[in-house]
Amino acid sequence: MPLAYLQLAAAMALVGANVVVAKLLAEALPIPLIACLRCALACLVLWPLARAMEGQVRVAPRALGNLALQAVFGTALYNAGLLAGLRHTSALEAGLVLATLPAVVALGSAVWLRERLAPRLWAAVALASCGMAGLTLARVGEGAGGSALGNALVFGGLCGEAVYVLLAKRLAGRVPVVTASLWMQAFSALVLLPFALPGVGAVAALGEARLAGLLVFHSLTASVLCLLLWYAGLRRVPGGVAGVFTAFLPASAAVLAVLVLGERFTVLHAVGFALMLGSLLLATWPARRGDAT
Repeated sequence: MPLAYLQLAAAMALVGANVVVAKLLAEALPIPLIACLRCALACLVLWPLARAMEGQVRVAPRALGNLALQAVFGTALYNAGLLAGLRHTSALEAGLVLATLPAVVALGSAVWLRERLAPRLWAAVALASCGMAGLTLARVGEGAGGSALGNALVFGGLCGEAVYVLLAKRLAGRVPVVTASLWMQAFSALVLLPFALPGVGAVAALGEARLAGLLVFHSLTASVLCLLLWYAGLRRVPGGVAGVFTAFLPASAAVLAVLVLGERFTVLHAVGFALMLGSLLLATWPARRGDAT
């Protein structure tokens, strides 16, 4: 069990670290190019992995349609929103915005899937909303409209990720995890290719070892290693308990934003972190037997 906890924590910590990496990449390369190359590199690794771990990578046509939609929302839209947002806002605040994902998924489940939510999930949605509103109003009040815009773009990408999670419920158990990820990355690369081609000349910048290393790290950790670590941990830990480990995402993003990018952690961020963390824990903490979910 300790190994499973470590795997889950490492997966979420890497997701948080990739917020900082994505900001560095977004400052140097066109956004569609980054996202397209990330997906293409991931496919090169996921193809042999899927064959070795899961055998055939063929998927039924109906499932392919669902995977294509997941790719559009969960990979293309999410990455476009995150990378575009990081050009305007800090990695620290982007990490806080991403912490609202469990609450957004819960709200989507109630609105779209007509699922009945427990009171604590509605409380999680309320806390996340207060946190987002606080960050936005504070930014507007400071006259830093760019940061408010950046947070909104990141949140738009997060909404795409929430749609991906809801779509994934349709395929639960029907398509192996690595195979599903392979198809999603392939579809995403195809969707992003027309937008990436106009900026293809910027590939020359990848001749810089540091930038190329960041792109490879971003692709192989976010699209491959995080996936393998998360599902390896899930084999030994109930899903509800595993959800608690998503708290490592905003925490690692905040720590690295301060240490690597030199961003300033203010009282505003402390309040926002407390609200987002409260929302995240309410949304993911394992329910007691007999509780409504």
